[in-house]
Amino acid sequence: MTISSRAALAALVSLFLAGPALAQSAAPAAKSDTAAPADTKMGKQRSPESMECSKEADAKGLKGKERKKFRRECIKDAKKSAADKPKS
Repeated sequence: MTISSRAALAALVSLFLAGPALAQSAAPAAKSDTAAPADTKMGKQRSPESMECSKEADAKGLKGKERKKFRRECIKDAKKSAADKPKS
């Protein structure tokens, strides 16, 4: 191997090794305290009705479309019954 081919090989290897080091981004910003720990993936808090209906769907072993339909009706009924209750 000649000196020029060794130099070219060394330059090529250094490019491959330096690439990931140069591509690293800055450290992510620290999370602010404004986000509540109860937040879900979507960033919204779930209502008590939603959580209760999910527990009922889990107990019944519902999955997929059946679960979605059950929860939709359950939440609708729960909110309707809450609105019908007289406030004290």
